[in-house]
Amino acid sequence: MFLILAISFPTSSRGQAENRRGQFMDTSMMILPVNSGTAQILISADTKNISTPLADSTTRNVSNSFNKKKVLLVTGTHTVLWTATYTALNKAWYKGYPKSKFHFFNDMNEWNGMDKAGHVWTAYQLSKASAHSWAFAGMNKKKSVIYGSISGLAFQSIIEIQDGLSSQWGFSWGDMTANTLGAVAFAVQELTWKQQNIQIKFSYYPLKYPDDLIERRNQLFGKGFAERILKDYNSQTYWLSINLKSVTGWSALPGWLNIAAGYSAKGMLGAVNNRWTTDGTNYDRTDIKRTKNWLLSFDADLTKIKTKSGFLKTVLGLFNSIKVPFPALEYNSNGKLKIHAMHF
Repeated sequence: MFLILAISFPTSSRGQAENRRGQFMDTSMMILPVNSGTAQILISADTKNISTPLADSTTRNVSNSFNKKKVLLVTGTHTVLWTATYTALNKAWYKGYPKSKFHFFNDMNEWNGMDKAGHVWTAYQLSKASAHSWAFAGMNKKKSVIYGSISGLAFQSIIEIQDGLSSQWGFSWGDMTANTLGAVAFAVQELTWKQQNIQIKFSYYPLKYPDDLIERRNQLFGKGFAERILKDYNSQTYWLSINLKSVTGWSALPGWLNIAAGYSAKGMLGAVNNRWTTDGTNYDRTDIKRTKNWLLSFDADLTKIKTKSGFLKTVLGLFNSIKVPFPALEYNSNGKLKIHAMHF
């Protein structure tokens, strides 16, 4: 088996302030996307001695004997990833913009909070994956969780530091708060419950834009699927997925069954409002209402599905950061209640 880590870097210009970097996302495969482009660096580390992949209990069933060589391998991998991320982002993203003294930028009113939800999700997933790698090196439960959470937060901090040194943007306390919340959410559960009873998950279903908004969609969110899945806030949903059996103690419930509370936002054609200027032409689409949406659905904890196949356990663990489609109930900020036969 391989623990696959990927970092995506921007391949297009950053454009207006509203098209600034949103979240630094990931999947449990340690996909570390940035909200632009799809160029990737892949680093693989042999993890053949891991018996369970990224399970809800991160360090369970992993060798508990401290191994100096593995510690050095994991430390080196983290260092290379951090350095490569910083260097590549600086070259591909910030190179065309003037540097400045370290300063701050308040973006709390942008994108209806969807970018902040993305920061929480990413830090949570990165912390979980990193903790598993430290456990693989033989660190005990407490140390692997603490090291993993710090590592996850450090990866997220790269962009914030560089934003703070760019005159075009600035260090966002909102982003850092969200990053910290995600890392802490993982660590607290692992150190208290010894497992992740409340998981932070992500889902995506591409919104169909009308023909007259295709150009705006491409400008803001990218022209291809791989880019839009990272950047299109109108198509994303973030979830708190709670394992019913673990929380309630009802033995009759299936171990995989979760209930999920979700948040999404729609109608956003700009960071703050639906007015923008392109090539000297002003556009006003305030006729399109920006909405916040709250959802209730079911979900599956894929790591609780019993199987003797090590490969299948790995696959289930890798995809457990993504919510499983189920029917959903939605209430939005316009006061409308909707029932979705299936919500992705």
